[in-house]
Amino acid sequence: MELLDGLTKVKQGKVRDMYRTQAGIVMVASDRISAYDVVLPTPIPDKGAVLTGLSAYWFDRTADIVPNHMISTQPDDYPPEAKQHAAELRGRSMLVREAEPVPIECVARGYITGSGWKEYKQNGTVCGIRLPEGLVESQQLPEPIFTPATKAETGHDENISFEVAAEIAGTDTMTALRDLTLALYSFAAAHARERGIIIADTKFEFGVVDGDIILIDEALTPDSSRFWPASEFEPGRGQPSFDKQYVRDWLDGAGWDHTPPGPDLPADVVANTRGKYVEAYERITGASFGRMAQPMKARVAIDVMLKEGILDPQGKTVEESMPSLGFVGVSGVRIGKHISLELEASSPEDARRQIEEMSRRFLSNPVIEDFTYRIEDGPA
Repeated sequence: MELLDGLTKVKQGKVRDMYRTQAGIVMVASDRISAYDVVLPTPIPDKGAVLTGLSAYWFDRTADIVPNHMISTQPDDYPPEAKQHAAELRGRSMLVREAEPVPIECVARGYITGSGWKEYKQNGTVCGIRLPEGLVESQQLPEPIFTPATKAETGHDENISFEVAAEIAGTDTMTALRDLTLALYSFAAAHARERGIIIADTKFEFGVVDGDIILIDEALTPDSSRFWPASEFEPGRGQPSFDKQYVRDWLDGAGWDHTPPGPDLPADVVANTRGKYVEAYERITGASFGRMAQPMKARVAIDVMLKEGILDPQGKTVEESMPSLGFVGVSGVRIGKHISLELEASSPEDARRQIEEMSRRFLSNPVIEDFTYRIEDGPA
């Protein structure tokens, strides 16, 4: 997707293209795949949809830890200049708030692998952090560690110490980013572990909007994380994975020297890689990937009980509170003492989960005492 008429492309990365609109940035995840900082000539079908779907899933669930840039993943919510490309954008795009990026990659490591394992073998440290002696490859660390890196537009990111990162971005900012990174990793690692996936490490990007730190780019995808099947985990060796390590291993076995251009990927490698991405999505979300591009719609009725003394027969307070409460994929809202709405979800289970989340968030509103809900109609 090189150009969308009527939109201004502001950036093209290895995987994502960014377009500016009157309502924010449309971030499009392509099916491109890179390895060793080279974009390979063979795309992985549905990869962009998996990255978008997983990022949206995590953004929704970590908003209580740190706000993020996601506005909507539904092209029908986009401004007119982007909405005209709905067919191309559906399932692989996200309308996001524009932020000033912090020029540091924020990496959380819960297991010793990759570049961290290489450094540890040489001098017993990772990014200057001294680790216990005698660790073996892929071993879980006593506790997760924060290891920042410089962000490179081209070439490799470079691991740096916290002190160097603080010189670049400021000590207060880096302290906040370290705490947020470790909190996000701990939450996500526990969630994924319940679903049979170990998140060995992951990287986040943050930005600043009106002086506040928010989470941007992608979050906890196979491109930004190492996902290992928990059932096959065995310290002391490299691990099978759900991420693009499978492609790297094939490239190394094929004798590629890591210089452009990269080789074409054979059909079986493409199919297996797609399968690993889709499996990661389905395990983590509990939803079928096949339902993601065409979400179900459920009619939901909510009976709202306002606190004593609140006179709001038209439900205006409730209506205005919905965006701030994070309701995404909600349409057709009718307000009164009862609320009805259409809810987009990937499965009936996902619809019920979203409704339960609405319950929790509604009760955080200072004017609402309680409410009950019922699903009037099933999937469309």
